[in-house]
Amino acid sequence: MAYPRRLLSQDEDVELELHPHWKALVLPVLALLVVVPLASFGAARVPDGGAQPIVRIAIATVAVVVLVATTLLPFLRWVTTHYVVTTRRLITRRGVIARTGRDMPLTRINDISFSHTVIERLLGCGTLVVESAGERGQLTLDDVPGVEDVQRRLYELADAAGEGWDDRSEDDRRDDEAYDPRHG
Repeated sequence: MAYPRRLLSQDEDVELELHPHWKALVLPVLALLVVVPLASFGAARVPDGGAQPIVRIAIATVAVVVLVATTLLPFLRWVTTHYVVTTRRLITRRGVIARTGRDMPLTRINDISFSHTVIERLLGCGTLVVESAGERGQLTLDDVPGVEDVQRRLYELADAAGEGWDDRSEDDRRDDEAYDPRHG
């Protein structure tokens, strides 16, 4: 689902719109694949007798509660977590019932870094940490798909938005661009 246009200012366009990487759904899927067969096996093994229906209902109830906690809630968190980069700001929105959000103007970004474990690197995701000049400081985005590309694009947008990150003087920037380390 596209980020609602009504939440953007008139001269603002969406550049990137992401959910956390699908790896956040691996454990919920594994839980589903374990709980359903175990509950089915347990319910099938209940001996005949007067308590059989009650025991089967109890097993099914426990299985449903476990599935809601380990599968449904993480899936809903994944679906309702949005990382949006516009031409003016970085927006995060999270939450199923209680929602939280944070906006960071691109012009306030001081540093953008990423990290990923070996597994995350193989999966093509990681954690993005955005440092702000504002009083709230740091914004951490977990399980960002294509984290290196997102970092690069966010840097480009912050640079294009103006001040932000590269607060060196124009002369210093020219000197750095002209410097060739092979020639000292």
